[in-house]
Amino acid sequence: MKLPEEILSDIKKKARSIRRPLRFMELCGTHSQTIAQNGLKSILPENIKLVSGPGCPVCVTDQSDIDIVVGLALAGIPIAVYGDTLNVPGNLMSLEEARRNGADVSVVYDISEAVKMKTQKPKITFFGLGFETTTPMSAWAIKHGLIVYSAHKIFPPAMAALLANKERRTSSGASRHLLLGKEKGIKKENFQIDGFIDPGHVSAIIGTEIYNQFKIPQVIAGFEGIDVLLAVDILLDQIINKEIKVENEYARVVKKEGNAKARKLIEEVFEIADAKWRGLGEIKNSGLKIRKKYKNQDAEFVYKGLIAQIKKEIKPKPNACKCGLVLQGLIESKDCPLFAKVCTPDNPQGACMVSVEGSCNVAYGYERE
Repeated sequence: MKLPEEILSDIKKKARSIRRPLRFMELCGTHSQTIAQNGLKSILPENIKLVSGPGCPVCVTDQSDIDIVVGLALAGIPIAVYGDTLNVPGNLMSLEEARRNGADVSVVYDISEAVKMKTQKPKITFFGLGFETTTPMSAWAIKHGLIVYSAHKIFPPAMAALLANKERRTSSGASRHLLLGKEKGIKKENFQIDGFIDPGHVSAIIGTEIYNQFKIPQVIAGFEGIDVLLAVDILLDQIINKEIKVENEYARVVKKEGNAKARKLIEEVFEIADAKWRGLGEIKNSGLKIRKKYKNQDAEFVYKGLIAQIKKEIKPKPNACKCGLVLQGLIESKDCPLFAKVCTPDNPQGACMVSVEGSCNVAYGYERE
């Protein structure tokens, strides 16, 4: 294998031969962390820009889902949640604030902890969110009797929405943000995507072939600094050779067929539905709802009346946070007027600053001047 210095030298030579500006979008929050921790943006040629996409599962969870789960907690329903979700601001309050107000909110590191809690708290409800990576665990827990509020999502439809933005097409809610971009003076080149660095964790479940539908250079990459450098190098090769294909740099983990057992479990418990994404709007067939067979473990069925009342009482409040635009790669975290001023990890104004995989949290920790 080449040394990082050799790969970087190759990248610089290829970038010089291409000349024009290139924007590569990484689609996994862990990639964003790797890029920042290794200072990769600072060592790449000036005409290569790495931008973060909607790869943070907490960040793309729609505000309405946060508000509903907060409402359930305040109504006396015990809630179990992964830690990253605790401080996402809601229109009323965050789950952490609800806990300080007496709500029963438990942080778990493994969903099996929530299943064990069910013996003491029969109504405990797990806030299930994330992509194909975490969905199999929620499916397993549902089969073991745990009530789950599902905000799980399928990742490829979000990629289609991003490309709809790029191509100026009305698709999957993208047109609304195109208009917003023009109103806010977002640069034309910020809609440009020259290649995707596809998510390694998600790809381990769904495999590689599903990405062939997207006519853009793509590399599935691992999570070491050298993995990302290799991904950039491979993308440059595709551009120079005028190729559009999916290449698997992370072959040590990701297989062509993915994880059939995990996908079977997901398909048994969940069915595809439309879903709302923070920043991308409603995307058709991008969500996962619990099948009727397991309706007694589906929070939306079990607490149907209560959720309907919560939805009526939600009153959106104004927020200058630009997390939605950051998630689309239309602006960088530093371009948000709240970043590192009003909005910090100790006082997050949006989901992108809450999660350790969020673009703003990563930028705050590693990229501030």
